[in-house]
Amino acid sequence: MDPAAAVRRFYDLINAGDIDKFIGSLADDFVEHEALPGMASGRDAVRQLFAMMRAAFPDMHWVAEDVLVDGDKAVARVRMTGTNDGEFMGMPATGKSVGIQLIDIIRFGDDGLAHEHWGVLDMMGLMQQLGAVPGPPA
Repeated sequence: MDPAAAVRRFYDLINAGDIDKFIGSLADDFVEHEALPGMASGRDAVRQLFAMMRAAFPDMHWVAEDVLVDGDKAVARVRMTGTNDGEFMGMPATGKSVGIQLIDIIRFGDDGLAHEHWGVLDMMGLMQQLGAVPGPPA
């Protein structure tokens, strides 16, 4: 099992809108360490997150700009772009294009499935691009 290829496949499935196949690549005991407040846990959290993201950013596109592997973990530096054409976290659509960086760390098992995820995304940058919070001073 090649963790780098597996993580790149995740983004290909997300970009294709094949969330069911993406969820199928997560182990039954998958742990999402970064679930949003009020969201489910495990695989259900991931399904809920991507349903929300796809509704808010129907043209979202994820590109793994770097992928590093250490043992059973893959770390990806990713750029997500999209247009906010749907409600996002209770905010109405803005029609604005966004582009943010994020880091995903995924631990794979011997079965080739993802068993854990940790992540960091530029939520402040996203909210600034959407106009929900003021940007930095000029």
